[in-house]
Amino acid sequence: MSKKNDLPLTEKQAAFLEALTGEAQGDIKTAMKIAGYSATTKTHEVVNPLREEIIDRTQTMLATNAPKAALGLVGVLTDPSAMGARNAVSAASQILDRVGVVKKEQVEVENKGSAMFILPPKSPEQNDEHTEDVDD
Repeated sequence: MSKKNDLPLTEKQAAFLEALTGEAQGDIKTAMKIAGYSATTKTHEVVNPLREEIIDRTQTMLATNAPKAALGLVGVLTDPSAMGARNAVSAASQILDRVGVVKKEQVEVENKGSAMFILPPKSPEQNDEHTEDVDD
């Protein structure tokens, strides 16, 4: 079923989605050809109704490959001089970021005995009251 309108997918749509994330390796025109669409069919005619399903399958593909990305990062620890290690770290980091596995950042605040508070500015009424007290 397509998530957008809860209508069942046609055979061609289902074949297109399978090909897109499989044999076509993400190439829309190739996936359309594999699914049996004619060469004159416009890509937006196929993609627009399947937009949410394509995004969902893409997210699933990223989540499925998250363990491989994590293992790739760990593998660089084992052999940091391996060919393409920098690219592997970059790609793995991007995948993990997109599936929600993000690095934790901690900010340390150091207090050396004195504290400072920053207060919001006084309203005009408060400023007027203060100046009246000083004038008396």
